Amino acid sequence: MRIIAFYSPKGGVGKTAAAVNVAYLASKDNCQTLLWDLDPQGASSFYLSGAEPLKGNKLSKLLEGKSPIATFIHSDVYPRLDFIPAHSSFRNFDIKLDQETDGNQLKKLLAPLSEETSLVILDCPPTLSRLTEQVLEVADQVYVPLVPTWLSMNSWNQLHDFAKSKKLGVKKLRPFFSMVDRRKKLHQELVKRGPELTANCLDVAIPYASVVERMGEEGQPLEKLDAKSTAAGAYRQLWASIKKDLW
Repeated sequence: MRIIAFYSPKGGVGKTAAAVNVAYLASKDNCQTLLWDLDPQGASSFYLSGAEPLKGNKLSKLLEGKSPIATFIHSDVYPRLDFIPAHSSFRNFDIKLDQETDGNQLKKLLAPLSEETSLVILDCPPTLSRLTEQVLEVADQVYVPLVPTWLSMNSWNQLHDFAKSKKLGVKKLRPFFSMVDRRKKLHQELVKRGPELTANCLDVAIPYASVVERMGEEGQPLEKLDAKSTAAGAYRQLWASIKKDLW
């Protein structure tokens, strides 16, 4: 079982859209996939099921061992794609993790899935926290969407320094550009300078597109909503790069 995370310390960068689209593409590629929405805002549920998002369960039952992780899973949201929705109680994840001193709790929670799941995708909240540390530790690769602005680049530097200071493996951080508007000179410049400004930068640029915003309204990944769109093609390129990283 391989574990990847989509994470950024900055919100509004297209993280959840990337996680959902990659999860769907992985499942279409005959990879038994689990997407776990760790962000209490629960945006992944809207992208997968539209106006009536899938509802999650209280985190305490899982962390206290009262309910196995299997009871939190919505199976086969799409063929070979399972999903754990967020719950408002996920905002207390860090508090719960601070109370546990016996190793990486996230790793222990995911362990029972190893026999039936090929790929776990973690959609993470935009915080630098105890949960972030455990995600960085347990994930094989961490994909970091960056809007091509200097503010977003600064957030990348903060994450890189955080991972380095905690000795959590900066080499597993894989940035890629997201919400790219080719009409803007700064966006063009920073995308071109990506390998210079960020280590391990993927040669992928997800465009800013209204069709991505429609995912929440329609409750579908782009491959189902508009597979011929430029954005859908960019997400296919992202999945191809991730697949190459992992296998």
